[in-house]
Amino acid sequence: MEQALYHPVQGYYGPKPRRIGRGGDFYTAVSVGPLYGKLLGHLAEQTYQEMGHPADFVIIEQAAHDGQLAEDILSTVDKPYLIVEPNPRYEAVQRQRLAPFGDRVRWVSSLSAVPAVTAFYLCNELPDAMPVHLVQWDGTAWKELYVQAQEDHRPGLIPGPPSTERLARELTGLPQDLPAGYTTEVNLAAMDWIVELAASPFRGTIYIADYGYDAAELYSPERNTGTIRRYRNHQTDDRVLEDLGECDLTTHVNFTRLIEVAESSGMKQQTYELQGRFLGKLGLPWLAGLEGKMDSETQALLRQYHSLTHPAFMGRLFRVLLLNKA
Repeated sequence: MEQALYHPVQGYYGPKPRRIGRGGDFYTAVSVGPLYGKLLGHLAEQTYQEMGHPADFVIIEQAAHDGQLAEDILSTVDKPYLIVEPNPRYEAVQRQRLAPFGDRVRWVSSLSAVPAVTAFYLCNELPDAMPVHLVQWDGTAWKELYVQAQEDHRPGLIPGPPSTERLARELTGLPQDLPAGYTTEVNLAAMDWIVELAASPFRGTIYIADYGYDAAELYSPERNTGTIRRYRNHQTDDRVLEDLGECDLTTHVNFTRLIEVAESSGMKQQTYELQGRFLGKLGLPWLAGLEGKMDSETQALLRQYHSLTHPAFMGRLFRVLLLNKA
């Protein structure tokens, strides 16, 4: 999965940012329109004021893709902006897009390189694209599924023992009252990222938005094939070993486990709720200011608000997690 997504030449994300939205393979909250960035800009400003207007306040974004969300936020609030971007090709695209904002925007290549500042950190749809271990319950024990070439040279999956001791320990925390053949994922990379986030020198508020479930939802008996899927041309299926490098691979985030790791790393949960509820409340002052306005721009923003918050669209599937980092 890591190679299929991030190989610098043949990976889906490796060479350059993928087009998102109508002309791409999938939609995100960012591709819906600029309203999402405007709301996050207001949240950053609100956070800044609640912190007592710290002089070293910075907005930090990780996984900024092509810089669209940064542009929407920077157009809303006048605050310094720091992008964590390890891929120089992506940084070049972001620099070109964000050039009008001048020296308000800076880049670092890793979380460890972030300075000791007070920050509002954000990432949108990051852990869902991290490589996972695919595992299967055989009725008595959890096995890891390995990719192996079949007789026709096409890749297939075969069960075997866990590849690492760490994975074996993580599997002891999974349910064991599931039917044989039940398949799911373990995202150790997301746990490592949370630990790295906790160790980064900055302090402040962390905003994580992604699609996922609580553990009870994730491991429900009906979800017996896991959540790993491929996306291509706005079509999704479970044929994740086909067209590798040409389609997005993704899994739902286990927010219960993410919160456990965050708290064990010293961070505190501030908010965890459905995106629809969170953005719905965040957007109330904006909605109140629209009274009497029904021009085409306002109508477009209302459609964006509907897409971001309605349960039938992004409102229920996506979750928002806010953490406090001292």
